[in-house]
Amino acid sequence: MSGTERMRYFVTIAGREFEVDLTGAHPVVDGTPVEAHLSHLPGTQTRHLLMDGRSYALAATAGERRGRWSIGVGAERFTADAVDERTRAIREMTGTGEDVADKTIVAPMPGLVLKVEVEVGQAVRAGQGVVVVEAMKMENELKAPSDGVVASIAVQPGQTVDKGATLIVLE
Repeated sequence: MSGTERMRYFVTIAGREFEVDLTGAHPVVDGTPVEAHLSHLPGTQTRHLLMDGRSYALAATAGERRGRWSIGVGAERFTADAVDERTRAIREMTGTGEDVADKTIVAPMPGLVLKVEVEVGQAVRAGQGVVVVEAMKMENELKAPSDGVVASIAVQPGQTVDKGATLIVLE
């Protein structure tokens, strides 16, 4: 890569977009340089993030489309979409920036539905908890990926689900 090429990405988490520039020695997030280092533990889905002197263990699995990741930090679970400048421009020109998957909450791993925290017709905000799934003896509150209204609920408490199963769809 020549010194003039930029490595700039747009990362969306819970409806909020961050601009991440990886061109220089340190990442720049929304114009602010951060001290960060990310490493992958071989043979696992675990990443280790050291950011501004704090250490985080992340469980990261590829999502259902390119650039989408299911991320776990402790008991927190969320979806992150990361696209480069070119992909973002193409999506903006073609109107494919947000698809059905952006409004669908899916099981990040096999588990047992413990609680559904919303009902059909209810308005939800990005990042709001909508369903609790127990997996590997841990309770995971899954959150709405964007603002919307609950269009359908495909599960009920006590139901077992497979990885990738649709739990809730927003409109």
